[in-house]
Amino acid sequence: MTRPLPWRLADTPDSPFPPAETALRRPDGLLAVGGDLHPLRLLNAYAGGIFPWFSEGEPILWWSPDPRVVFDTDGVHLSARFRRQLRSSHWEVTADTAFSQVMHACAAAPRPDQDGTWISPAMIDAYRHLHDLGFAHSIEVWDRQTLVGGIYGVAIGTMFFGESMFSGASGGSKVALAALAATLHGWGWQLIDAQVENPHLLRMGARQLPRADFLEHVRQAVRQDGRDGAWTQALGRVPARCFAGG
Repeated sequence: MTRPLPWRLADTPDSPFPPAETALRRPDGLLAVGGDLHPLRLLNAYAGGIFPWFSEGEPILWWSPDPRVVFDTDGVHLSARFRRQLRSSHWEVTADTAFSQVMHACAAAPRPDQDGTWISPAMIDAYRHLHDLGFAHSIEVWDRQTLVGGIYGVAIGTMFFGESMFSGASGGSKVALAALAATLHGWGWQLIDAQVENPHLLRMGARQLPRADFLEHVRQAVRQDGRDGAWTQALGRVPARCFAGG
């Protein structure tokens, strides 16, 4: 029996993706191959519930796994012990003040279950371009002038598609995620896409969502009015203890 192959994308950046529902089961979610990282193609991909994930030297691979892993913006969990520590912390949180630095830190972060990183120089350039256009955003966690945590992703309408996060000090990524979720919840946004599960995300409150339900939410959310441009002034510089919760 011939194994099905992923769709090969045309060269033009506005060429359509196949429906996410047609992604392969093995490997789970592989949908298409080829194309480029042009901003138009990336935005079309995310709006269709699709994201790029590939290693340097490989062709670009596009994915839409089933189920999808998401956070409810009011559902990020911090342990009681960590929340107590956070209440006495002098860390601060900002948005869109160090986007490239966050991406480079995510690329350099060790990942026990992976060999190397998918955040290649080409990916950094592509998402930095999206950041310049006002679609890619970062949340930064600071210990005075030192970056100790961060998360970045893509926002379209009222949907945030998380890409990666890192900790430069214990708990830095937790604070970044909690701050992102609380901020989005305050704006009325419902979900953060976390793509695929891992034990750390599940411990922090991530849940699985059937792809069909995820795609329906995305279709609705990307049509809504979001937050144009940088989020720096909208968030300001906030003490991390403000995100410790109850």
